[in-house]
Amino acid sequence: MKEFLISRHRRDSAPGAERRTLVRVDDNGIITFADAQADAVLGYDPQELAGRKLASLAATRQDDPLAPAHHEQLERGDPILLTLRHREGFFFTARFSIRVDVADVDQPATAAITPRGQEPLDPRLLQMTEASGQLGLWQLDTRSNRMTWSDGLYRLFDLRPGSDISPEHALFYFQEHQQRVRALFRRCVRSGASFTRDLHILTDKQRLRPVRLSGRALKTGDKITAVAGTLVDLSERLNQREARREVEQLLQGLLAASDDLILAVDPNLHVLALNQPMASQFESTFGRRPRIGDNLCQLLQDYPNERRLNQRLWEKALERDHFTVEMPLAQQEQELPVYEFRFQRLRDAQGHTLGAVHVGRDISYRLRTRDNLNYLSQHDPMTGLLNRRELLRRLQRAIDQTTGDSPGHALLFLDLDHVTRFNDAAGAGACDRYLRELAGMLGTRIRHRDALARVSADKFALILDRCAEPEARKVARNLCDHIGEFVFEWQGQPLQTTASGGLVPFARGQAPTRAEELLTLAADLCQTAKNAGRNRIHVHRDHGANMLESEAQKLLARLQACVREDRIALMYQSLRPVTSATWGEHVEILARLEYGDGDQGFWLPNDFLPVAERFDLARDIDRRVIRKTLSWLRQHALLEPRLKLCSFNLSLASVLDEEFPAFIAEQVRTSNFPAERFCFEIRESDATGYPDEASVFCDAIHDVGCRVALDGAGASVESYALAARLPVDVIKLDRSLMKDLGDDPVQQVMVEALHRIAETAGKITVATFIESDETLRQVRRLGIHFGQGFRITAPCPIQDLAPAAVDLSVGRIGTT
Repeated sequence: MKEFLISRHRRDSAPGAERRTLVRVDDNGIITFADAQADAVLGYDPQELAGRKLASLAATRQDDPLAPAHHEQLERGDPILLTLRHREGFFFTARFSIRVDVADVDQPATAAITPRGQEPLDPRLLQMTEASGQLGLWQLDTRSNRMTWSDGLYRLFDLRPGSDISPEHALFYFQEHQQRVRALFRRCVRSGASFTRDLHILTDKQRLRPVRLSGRALKTGDKITAVAGTLVDLSERLNQREARREVEQLLQGLLAASDDLILAVDPNLHVLALNQPMASQFESTFGRRPRIGDNLCQLLQDYPNERRLNQRLWEKALERDHFTVEMPLAQQEQELPVYEFRFQRLRDAQGHTLGAVHVGRDISYRLRTRDNLNYLSQHDPMTGLLNRRELLRRLQRAIDQTTGDSPGHALLFLDLDHVTRFNDAAGAGACDRYLRELAGMLGTRIRHRDALARVSADKFALILDRCAEPEARKVARNLCDHIGEFVFEWQGQPLQTTASGGLVPFARGQAPTRAEELLTLAADLCQTAKNAGRNRIHVHRDHGANMLESEAQKLLARLQACVREDRIALMYQSLRPVTSATWGEHVEILARLEYGDGDQGFWLPNDFLPVAERFDLARDIDRRVIRKTLSWLRQHALLEPRLKLCSFNLSLASVLDEEFPAFIAEQVRTSNFPAERFCFEIRESDATGYPDEASVFCDAIHDVGCRVALDGAGASVESYALAARLPVDVIKLDRSLMKDLGDDPVQQVMVEALHRIAETAGKITVATFIESDETLRQVRRLGIHFGQGFRITAPCPIQDLAPAAVDLSVGRIGTT
């Protein structure tokens, strides 16, 4: 049995920095195990690799890692470079190193464990120890003042193993800790005092890395002849500690956000977690306030009946996955609330029981309304308002019962503006608390015969019974004013927002005859109000107008016709160097859809992309634009020396499409241009929402040989982290940073910060939407590499990019 460590090899990456996978092979060359990284390195799921021959991954016979030609090099512990075939069909260079080599026929029963003593360590064992422990070894000879390092220490400092480095240079990486490190070494040499300190180093790649420096004196006789120790990378430990802290904070937030009684115990009935309502209700009932670590049986020692009941319930919870009971917290003479307790067993990843938890919800109100068995099916459980189902039933009844001489009714659809930000501002649970209090306020502002419902998260609907349009408009406006004036304070944070609304007056013959259609119409009107600026009411007056869904279907039909008939016009806009002279054309391809059917003009991306993304056509459009552009470039081979960059905008659907890199590889392969000339832009919002998928996409595009750009950098605070860590080559600044750049010093600082981060990470920066001389001057002053915008060059048809035709005596050039 052999264990191989396989990683993708790139010349520009430091040794040990590549992502690698562990593959175990038996003596017959059959793969018996692969870890979870096999998908990222080889493209196969670990289950797919099991049972395959290792040689089936090799591009040729010479690349079989089990071939005799590679045996001696692997036995020495040296890695080998071979060419493998990825599951998607492309080839890549892989680094093989052997970790374990044991024959399957070996008898483990004959093995024994003995102390190693003073025998020298195998260098391969030292490498494995450093790699698995993320550490490096060092030794300082006090007689010659010469320091030696292991390869692990070079990797911690992001240096190539064997690099020439002096002690002063090494101290430089400790930044502000240099004097402290000197003092530790001097004291150890003089007195032999060991030391261990947690510090930070700034690596050669400008990465701040937490480390633990340890050292001790080595003596020959009574004289200190050397100081040796380790440098350990603490990044993973600190990340785990931070992740645990975040989980604990999240748990505390979830507990604080609920009014239910939440209690978790371990198998010995010690309290693991509880929230404030549970602690308060327990103290009110039993006179003792539980705390984390208390034993539940001891807390109930003065209440033997409740203690025995709780023991039985928790023992049952530790044996079963879940169950539900309805009971008060205690069997006492006083009237206590009745709770619905849901018990759930807690398990770890291996299935071992860690404890159990219960969530108790007060159902006293439900018991008091047992005469109305449909109450829960008609009301929203959080706010107590009508739910969507009951609203539609009552709305249909109002439509059916409307008479010709009736003043009519009205349906008001309200959508709160930005209410989801409350959780960010005031903590977990703030949004739900606000909605609950707001629902209570709205209920006091309507008539008894009106019907108020919560139809979804932060959306409400109100049926105004026998209310003509003028009066309905006043009611709608007053309700919006009350919402805007309503302030709810939660955990020291005042919560306040506005609302947008859609109002549909309806009478016999003047509205849809189905309640669902009427509610959709009101929701669409509300959406137009939000799009128009929020905090306003849009009233439906033209009862013959199409609803928004119908408009969407019409736009979809037009879009499908454009795609089907390939009415895609290609434009380009140049990116020009603004700080230094750079020869060649750098362009971004822009797509326009031709109206067709005799209509002149173009359909711009801002108009058709929302429809395309809604109906999953954006990916098809991306591919058609790329295919059409590369087809045009193949017809103009003379552009090859001059075209240095050709960039394409991508939709989120393309970024998430696992087959897209293979499509790009095929298109580039048939092109006359090198792969590095092509660049694909990811929107900052997409990279923020899908960080892992964006990173995988960047790696796949880089494997093809193309470049990747982050478009819209600076639109959010996440942009700075993305600019530093996302493996992209180009950072395109968002248009919001360019607006008023010449007059706003804050904008200038933000742009400069992004540029410096990008430049430190070895990336190119592009300032977009440069539309004035002052903006261009500031961009040039800040050192941005490239500029783009109407001040530099306007979009032009791609035909203008073709080399000019010149007639010479030998013939005509410039057309192919």
